[in-house]
Amino acid sequence: MNGRFDMAGHFYILLTLLFTVYGQLVLKWQMGQARTMPEGSFDKLLFLLQQFLNPWIMSGFLSAFLASLAWMAAMTRFDLNYAYPFMSLAFIIVMLFSVLFLNESLTLQSVLGTVMVVTGLIVIAKA
Repeated sequence: MNGRFDMAGHFYILLTLLFTVYGQLVLKWQMGQARTMPEGSFDKLLFLLQQFLNPWIMSGFLSAFLASLAWMAAMTRFDLNYAYPFMSLAFIIVMLFSVLFLNESLTLQSVLGTVMVVTGLIVIAKA
């Protein structure tokens, strides 16, 4: 980066975050609606293939693909060690949205763990 604020590059990072978070939340939501995974290997594979055909699940996979395209675009604008710490925001957003929309519990352990992961990524990026 040449020192000026790259609006398009940061927009690509934002899109990557939004698509990533959407995909994770939708997959968890829909898998939470599904029955328990069966025991047998063939039954597990059949179960997952049936889930894959769920339009919401498909939208989660599409979202992951779009996140990859947005990340590729971001990589044309920034060094990886600059852009990657922004991805740690996904941990925070997913944690908060899973509490708000999926009724998951927010524990001190999950907060501390998320803070540690984000801090670690920031430290790595600064090295």
